[in-house]
Amino acid sequence: MPINHLLCQNCGTQGRIGEVRLGPAIARGTLDLSMAYTSQFAAAIDAVGPITVLAGVMVGCVEVFGNEGVRSIADLKGKSAGVTTFGSSPHMLLTVMAAHVGLDPVKDIQWVTDPSVKQLFVDGKIDAYLSSPPESQDLRARRIGHVIVNTALDRPWSQYFCCLLGGNREYVRKNPVATKRALRAILKATDICATEPERAARRLVDREFTPRYDYALQTLKENAYDKWREYASSTSSNAN
Repeated sequence: MPINHLLCQNCGTQGRIGEVRLGPAIARGTLDLSMAYTSQFAAAIDAVGPITVLAGVMVGCVEVFGNEGVRSIADLKGKSAGVTTFGSSPHMLLTVMAAHVGLDPVKDIQWVTDPSVKQLFVDGKIDAYLSSPPESQDLRARRIGHVIVNTALDRPWSQYFCCLLGGNREYVRKNPVATKRALRAILKATDICATEPERAARRLVDREFTPRYDYALQTLKENAYDKWREYASSTSSNAN
């Protein structure tokens, strides 16, 4: 779950998140509002129904790790890539990355699904693995594999939001004031992540969302929690 979503829990909004796929849950109205990966919203809009995307929130946090035989996404041809389940956010994002460099994700990549996909990569049983904090930090600290894509730094992925705030269309239409409050709370928490990372990291540890302050602080400093202002301004200028 995005860090700023956790931080805004006391910013005047309430919600419940269970073991659901957020995009479809928003489209169906099981959830009213939530942050989710862009790919989750895109797939849900295509397969389930309309979603009102309210704002881009952050850039980055996802890294693709490869073994010695994989130095780029193009090198995944004929290689194995691990994901927890088909249709998960890592699966969708890695599929898009592969297609972007001309691979056929269905035919060219040997997909391996396993709940313990990280351990498969550690054990050398798969060639590539898409990860996010704190797992990606643990892999780097242990010098297991190497990063072939960092979405916070590498184009074109660093030029796109990884996480968006979306809402059920009917909920947003019927509850504009509540929607505005939730949007402001999320973006306020995002600003805290960007401007006061030490405070944000300490709160995450104090509330037992993560045990390691150093990893939380590293995540906050390495990822672009301030891009929502920059990208929003750019979009407004282009529109005018």
